Amino acid sequence: MTRVALFSLAALLLAPPLSAGAAEAEPPEGFRSLFNGENLDGWYGNNPHVTVKAKDAKKSIEEQQAEFKEHWSVENGELVNDGHGPYATTEEEFGDIEFQLEYKTVAKADSGVYLRGTPQVQIWDTTVEGGKTGPPRHAERGSGGLFNNAEDAPGKHPLVHADKPFGEWNQLRIRQVGSRTWVWLNDKLVVDGAEMANFWDRSKPLPERGPIMLQTHGGEIRWRNIFVREIPKDEAAKILSQASAS
Repeated sequence: MTRVALFSLAALLLAPPLSAGAAEAEPPEGFRSLFNGENLDGWYGNNPHVTVKAKDAKKSIEEQQAEFKEHWSVENGELVNDGHGPYATTEEEFGDIEFQLEYKTVAKADSGVYLRGTPQVQIWDTTVEGGKTGPPRHAERGSGGLFNNAEDAPGKHPLVHADKPFGEWNQLRIRQVGSRTWVWLNDKLVVDGAEMANFWDRSKPLPERGPIMLQTHGGEIRWRNIFVREIPKDEAAKILSQASAS
């Protein structure tokens, strides 16, 4: 059984920007919601860094569910994590997608979005006080970069710093087609079609499909308006052709 299969147990190219208002906004045209704003239906807990080392991956995931429910909750239509526990993982698997959400975090928190079960689009404290500025992490460059890419690889660090101050909601949009990733943070392009490294086996491209995972540790983070649009094959081929020609 592949790692991706284990992790799955238990509008045009740019979508309109998310509203910074009510927590329960309607999905943009062509999108659907992955979070119902009421409970954890459609999600389960999985820290893949733990699961991949387990002798019995299925049992490991089962054992993580109590901790998942302990540290993840729903408040006022928001998906909330207290900075601990396994990552919120979609029961569905996805291939080529446009994905968007809003998040709000606190000082010294560290988070990210795993695509196809693979780390990650980075979210973190970008201030000096957060303790991760300068080499090797360079958090001062901002969130939205492909943290697990090699240091000299495109996409490793965001093109611009686009994070909002603590206490404000950030709008994150991701387009994943094949192994190429585009990221917009607060409507600013921070990753422009970079190849996302396969953390689990760097000699191979990303898996064709896998779950979306919301990674958290170190501090509270809140998520809302979690929407996805699956990109059909013909559109995906056009996107990759245009990207290769540019």
